[in-house]
Order: sequence, then C-alpha cells, then structure tokens
Amino acid sequence: MAITFYSLGAAGEVTGSKHVIEVEGQSFLIDCGAFQGSRAEADRKNRDFGIPVDRITGAVLTHGHYDHCGLLPLLVKRGYGGNIYATPASRDLASLIMMDSAKIQARDAEYLRKQAKKKGEQFDWTPLYGEEDVVSAANQMVGLSYKRPLYMAEGVKLEFFDAGHILGSAMALITVTRDGKETRILLSGDLGRPGKPIIRDPDRHIPAPDYVVLESTYGDRLHGSGDDAMQKLAGIARRAVETKGRIIIPAFAVERTQELVYYFHLLVDEGVIPELPIYVDSPMAANATTIFQVHPECYDEEIHEAFMKHHKNPFGFNSLHFTTSVQESKALNDHPGPLIIISADGMCEAGRIQHHLIHSIQDPNTTILCVGYMAENTLGRRIRNRDAEVKIHGQWFRRRAQVEEINAFSAHADYGEAGAWLDSLDRSRLKKVLLVHGEPKAQTAFKRYLEGKGYGGTEIVKYGSTYNMN
Repeated sequence: MAITFYSLGAAGEVTGSKHVIEVEGQSFLIDCGAFQGSRAEADRKNRDFGIPVDRITGAVLTHGHYDHCGLLPLLVKRGYGGNIYATPASRDLASLIMMDSAKIQARDAEYLRKQAKKKGEQFDWTPLYGEEDVVSAANQMVGLSYKRPLYMAEGVKLEFFDAGHILGSAMALITVTRDGKETRILLSGDLGRPGKPIIRDPDRHIPAPDYVVLESTYGDRLHGSGDDAMQKLAGIARRAVETKGRIIIPAFAVERTQELVYYFHLLVDEGVIPELPIYVDSPMAANATTIFQVHPECYDEEIHEAFMKHHKNPFGFNSLHFTTSVQESKALNDHPGPLIIISADGMCEAGRIQHHLIHSIQDPNTTILCVGYMAENTLGRRIRNRDAEVKIHGQWFRRRAQVEEINAFSAHADYGEAGAWLDSLDRSRLKKVLLVHGEPKAQTAFKRYLEGKGYGGTEIVKYGSTYNMN
C-alpha cells in the first residue's frame, strides 16, 4: 500500500493551504485556499493550481476562511465535478466568503479596466472565477457533521473533529485501510485555542493517529492572557472616549468580528467602559453573524446558555450597528467620535477597511487595533510593524494613528497550546509530525520545541516534496 502526502500551499508560508494525500493513484485534496500577499505574487500563485484537476478523487474543506476555501470555485471551474466535504457551518461560511471574493474580483477588474483605458494601456487581467463558479462549488459541497464517518472512496474514510478555530472548523482524520491494515492521518486544519468564547475547545478525543499534519502559525510565540487582553481593550476604549477618537479594527468577518462584539459587550455590561457606538462595516460580517445564529450546534455549552438567556440576539446589543450600503459606510467618515469601526479584510488587503484607513490613519486620535495574524507583504503587516508611511490605493499616507496589538484574541493556538493539544492525543501509534502553515522562523522554533518534548519525528513540509505515510 502506497500512501504519500505533499503540499501545494502553506508550506513555509501561512496562506494558501492546499495539501494532497495520494492513495494508490487516488488524490484527495485537503483545503483549496487562496494565497494572500502582494497582488502580483498572489495572482501568480493562485492561477498556478499545482495539480491536474482530473487526478482529484475527493476534496475536503477544514473550515471557511479564505486561505483555506478561496480557490474551490477555481477548482470547479477547471473541471472538478466531485464532492467537497465540509461541516454544515463551514459550507455556509465558505459559500459566503467565496461569493464575496467573486464580487471583489469583478469590482477590481472593472476598476483596473477603467484605469488602463485612462492611460491608453491594454488591459488583460481577468478574475480567477465568477459568481456562477461559486454557485457550482457550493452545489458540490456535502455537509458532514462532527464524528460522522464517511467513505470518500473504497477503504478511504473521512471523519471530522472540532478544531476550535472558527465556527464549523474541523480537523480531518483520514483512515486508509488496505489488506486489513489501517493508517490514520490527522490534519489539524487551523488549530484553535482552549477557553475561547462562542465555540468549543479543540477536540482531544480522537483515535490514535499514525501521522499528524499540524499548523504552526504561532510556532514561536505565546499569546497573552485573556484577562490582560480585556484590560488592554478597556484601556484603548477609554482613550477613545477621552480623546473623542476612533478605534479602527481590521478583523476577519468570520469569528473575530463576532468575538470582538462579545468582548465589548462584556466590558459594557460589567461597567468597565461606557457604552460607545460600534459599527460593523462589512456586509459579509453581518451575513456571517446570521450564520452564527443558525448554527448553535457549534457553540460552547456555557456560552450558548449565557447568550440565550441574556439576549434574543446573542451577538448584539443597543450600541451595535451593522452598515450594509456604501453610503452608510462613507457616512462613518464624518461621524464624530468616540466610535469603534470593525471592518474586513483582516489583513487590510481589500474591502472597506482600506477606505477607513485612508480617512483615519493620519489622525493621532485614531487607534488601529490589530487582533489577528497579518501575513508578510500585506498592508496589515506594514501597519502592525508601525511603518511610518504606508501605500493605500496607490497613494502614500503618513501614519500618525497609534497602533496597538492584542494577540490574545487570536483564533490560532500558540506553540504552548499546540504542544499541549498534541500531548493530549493517544500517541501509541504516532510516527511523525509534519508542520505546515507557518513562516520559516516560526516553524524552525516550533520544530525545536516539539523535539524537546520528545517528538523526534517532526519535519517541516517543503512545497512539492513527497512524504511517505506507509
């Protein structure tokens, strides 16, 4: 029996997750994410798919973030007609995110076409996919609940376990059986953190794996405590009240936005900060919040009970406003402070967040709060690094706004949490840990840390390299 693993994305980098398990000539694609970074590099990498579509027997989606689901419509556009397995919540969130991506690409194409026409230049850029491709991809998605095993092919079984990362996120356990021998491969997807609100902790009750493919985003960092983060969040809010300033928060529309609303809700309820208006300026975030409401099966039981008893809408309170139209979004630029604006995209590479930054980044009374991972070569990373000047929409802006960072809100496990989760598994069969989804420095540190804990068979996955799993 020949089982091999290789990665076509998120190998030595953090975005564009795309992994393949081959079983005797059958290829199973685990995630099909878009690469995020500089525009030219992202476009080149996303068009180079890396595997002939006709070789893929089945596709698995671990969760609905763009860097894991963003190229599924392209997969279908190029001829893949098979099933795409995902949890019901991931299916709903991914459909939303993929459609948003299609619309953004269409707008970008129109904008670039107009700019080229003004300059008398030829325009030949086309979107990766359109809305019709998203609909086709969504139609091929098969909902699979946690701990409900399903055979993707003869002798190839898939089972999802809660990854505790975002709503519906899953670890994929793939069990290959040939001639009475079982090989279990556990792919973590993005591994979440224990004790996060809204969703459950990462599952630790998983059949003993032979191989673990583990993400390593924060392989060299430890997150701060939740209590310290809440104190810092309260301090930032009080400063905004005192200066009548703004808090601009680039946040992913899925999970992070809903968590931030919950945290501000707690601080107001406990009398730690005064009530101040919060604007969630992202149609996708508003729609994602609705999806949260219809998937209570993913909630942490304690949080679910508290939310249900506290408010009819578990993600809302009186000072929370969702803006949907472009006019409402533009009106926020003239809105007096104090106020909080939470807007996508989390890495500041697209969406309405860029317009809010243009209007506020030169204001010293503005605080830009970074609460999630910012990939290399993104606008978000340059802001997080506190660059003196940043380029937005082709113009340079001097940064006078304060920049704050709270990593405790991250949905990714740090190296201590990931190591503790790994320790909790039944390791009686474990042969090797393969590290993906991390920058080189973080992966090197994480490998050294795991080896120090006794995981001698730990390897950093290299793009395109093949790893035997016999």
